Amino acid sequence: MTRVKVTAPRSEAKPVMDSRVAAEESDVGQVFVRSLIRSQLRLSLVVAAGFLLILLAFPLMLGLVPGLAEAKIAGLPFGWLLLGAGIYPVIGLSAWLFIRTATRNEARYRDLAEDR
Repeated sequence: MTRVKVTAPRSEAKPVMDSRVAAEESDVGQVFVRSLIRSQLRLSLVVAAGFLLILLAFPLMLGLVPGLAEAKIAGLPFGWLLLGAGIYPVIGLSAWLFIRTATRNEARYRDLAEDR
C-alpha cells in the first residue's frame, strides 16, 4: 500500500498577516498592539469592578434592609439564597459581557491590522 500526500490547491490569495508579525514590522503595528492591550486591560478592570460592586451590594442590602436577613424562603435564610444562588447569574452575565466585548475588541484590531 502506498502513501499519498493530499494537499490543498495553491491559491494566489495574499496571506493574512499575523498580528505578531504586524507588531514587529512597523511602529504603526506596535501602536495597534498597545491599543489592543490597553482596551483589553480596561475591559478587565471595568468588568471586575462591576462584579465586585454587585458582590459587595448583597451583604450591604442584607444589613441595611430591616428584616431581610431574618427572612426565610422554603426554610432557608434569604441571605444564604442570595449569596448562594443569586450570585451565579451575576457571574454568568459578567463572563458573557467580558467575552463578547473582548471578541469585539480583537475583531476591531484584526480589521485595523489587515487594512494596513
